[in-house]
Parts: sequence; structure tokens; C-alpha cells
Amino acid sequence: MKKLTSVILVLLMVLSLVPFGASAADSPEIRNVIFMIGDGMGTNHLEWAKAETGEKLAMDEMPVKGFRVTDSLTGLTDSAAGGTALACGLLAFNSNVGTMSVSLDGHAFVVLNYVNLCEASQKAGKKTGVVTSDSNTGATPATFSAHAARRSYADIISAQQLECGLDLLWTRADGIITESTATKAGWTYIDKLSEIYDLPANSKSLAQFSGKIEYDDGDENGAPLSVLTSLAISQLDGSDNGFFLMVEGAHIDKYSHANEKDDMVKSLIEFDKAVEEAVKFAKMDENTMVIVTADHETGGIVYDSGAKEWKFTVGDHTAADVPLRVYGDEGMLKDGETLKNVAVARYVAKATGLSGIPSFSLNIFVVIDFFKALGDLISAKLKGE
Repeated sequence: MKKLTSVILVLLMVLSLVPFGASAADSPEIRNVIFMIGDGMGTNHLEWAKAETGEKLAMDEMPVKGFRVTDSLTGLTDSAAGGTALACGLLAFNSNVGTMSVSLDGHAFVVLNYVNLCEASQKAGKKTGVVTSDSNTGATPATFSAHAARRSYADIISAQQLECGLDLLWTRADGIITESTATKAGWTYIDKLSEIYDLPANSKSLAQFSGKIEYDDGDENGAPLSVLTSLAISQLDGSDNGFFLMVEGAHIDKYSHANEKDDMVKSLIEFDKAVEEAVKFAKMDENTMVIVTADHETGGIVYDSGAKEWKFTVGDHTAADVPLRVYGDEGMLKDGETLKNVAVARYVAKATGLSGIPSFSLNIFVVIDFFKALGDLISAKLKGE
């Protein structure tokens, strides 16, 4: 019964504490946003990559440099809750994808659907796109394109993405979406990088690559993230109302979980090349904001002064603050400042005149199902079943 009471209290807390409403600028000067997320990328990831390669990073050249906290409602975040904060400007429990969901007796219930930046941008008439080195059902891309009770609900996430309003969704193949299902849903299906060059203007394209995206390994089935970023910008540019593009370097996280330094560094350098492409466009356009950050830090990277080397200390997420870099806007933060994790999405909405961030819709039918299931469970407990 204590467990049941806790679930009810959590639900009531969520309904009472999550803020409604939206903020918008009176006359936004920023038309385009390129939101770049290095999954698992902490500040020390950058330092280790520079030490290994001897190269400067494009993100280090961005004029505004600060930090961002990464906690979720559960405390230490995972990528689903971390991505939700970045996409929606609202906190969530771990595993929730763009929602506030609760679990009961092995079932997960979506109580609130959060509005994400892609949805808000579409409502404003902007073109929208998601590019990632992960599959489309990965936690971060899912938070910008779907609403699911758990990050593991890949079928639900894929089905929603087929019907979402994105203009492009370019990812690793998820094994669920096929050329047939994509075409029936109105997408131009792509599985080779060369096919993107032939896309007509204003096309709606869904790419499923079987090769690497995190870095170029020479595989003809691959599609390096930096190349995809440049091509995605070209596809989205030209709209009267501008565009919103999210680009994720997912494998900084994946290789950090495995403590694989070489592949982590290669993935980070490729992500930085994508950042360079975004900033290059922003410099020419003069109405584009580029944001670089991470959902959390993975690997607990530290510098061992005795051994004079960088090293991983864990194989999981940590609570370390992550980098936050900005080009094309000086209002989000001051140099060296640390922002809350929900502040980025809320500022993007304000700077570009979007409505609906932060806000959510109440899923009343699921709430009814939740309380019905709760009543059935309580009844069974009282009967000793």
C-alpha cells in the first residue's frame, strides 16, 4: 500500500508542479536554430580529444562558453530524461521520452505529453529536421519526434515518427521502419548517402543507413555526421519562416560506456566537424543560432596527474555538468555561467518566438486507465490476491 500511495503522490506532484504556459519574444531576430547534442559529452571529453589529436575544436572557438546541469526528476539522468529536458524544457523521470509517465504493476502510463521544439517550430511554420548517429528510436532523437512512456518502446516511437511533421529524419536503421512503411507514410526513403544529393527541394525524407554515421570508416553504406549536417542544412534552408535542426553525436556516449577511448575520440572529432559545418552556415546566414551541449556526462573522465594521462573512471553516467556553447546569440548565458537543464529549450523558444515551450497536454484517457488499474490493484491487494 505504501508503494501505491507513493505512485498517487507522484502523480499529484507532477500535475501541480510542472509549469504551464509559454514565453515568446515580441520580435525575434533568430530565424534558424541548429541544436547540437554530443550525447555523454563532458568537458573532459573535449580535453582528452584535444590531447589525443593535437587539434583545436571548432566548438572551443564559439564566442559564448558556459555549462549546464543535467539532473532529472529521478536525480542522475539517463538520455531519455536528459533529452526531454533539452527538447521540451521540462523535467521527466528517467526512461520517459518526451512525456511524464508513471509505472504501475509492470505497465507504464503516459500522463502528460510534453511539447517539443520540433513541434513548436512546425506550429510556427518552420521546417524541422533530426539527424543522429543513433537509430531513430534512440532516446535523444525520440524526445524531439515522439512521446512514449519508456525509451524501450521502439515500435511505438517508430510509428509516431512515421506520422510526425519532420521534414527530414536521417539516422541509423532501426530494423523497424522499412522502405514500404516510410513510403506509405509519405516519406522519400533513403539508405545511401548519394541519394540525398538527388533530393528535390521541399522533399520529406527519411534515411536509414546501415553503415557508420559517428565517423567515416570508408564504408559506402555509411554517412559521416558532418556531411549529413551540411546536407540537412541545405535541405532545410530557404523557408520563409526558418528552420529548426537537431543533430546528435550519439556515439560519444556509447563508446564512453564501453570505455573505448579511440572510438570515443573519433566520434567526438566527427561531431566537432559537424559543429564546424553548422557555425560556417550561421556565419554566412547571420540569423542562425548554433547551440552545442550534452544530455549528460558518461565515463567519469579525469586527468591522472601521476600517470600524466586522461582516463575513464566508470562505465556509466555521472552528475558532472556538461559544456554549453552558443554562436549567433549572446542572451542565453554569460561566459562561464551554468544554466539549469530546462533553460536551453525555454530560451530557444523565447529567442525565436515559439509558443508552447514549456507546455504539455493531459492524456485524460490514460489517466482514467491508470486509476482503473490502480483500483483493480488495490482491490486485489485487499482480497489478498
